[in-house]
Amino acid sequence: MAATRITIRNNGSIRVEGDFEILDPEGKAFGLAGQTAVSLCRCGHSSNKPFCDGTHKKIGFQDQVQARDLPPPQTKPAS
Repeated sequence: MAATRITIRNNGSIRVEGDFEILDPEGKAFGLAGQTAVSLCRCGHSSNKPFCDGTHKKIGFQDQVQARDLPPPQTKPAS
């Protein structure tokens, strides 16, 4: 299977494609029924969280995304 690709869509969901698993807070995997691509909710209004159900279109969710570099991680001071 291909490497995992995550695409943040303008005004929409987070698209995850490839070889991945999605875990709940206890580490239990969601049953994805063999799907190799899913969309995750980014607007917070889906009735099927963490998956997108298209509600972002109905509520007018808007957020433009542009790739950028993150700052390097900060090192923790030694104890």
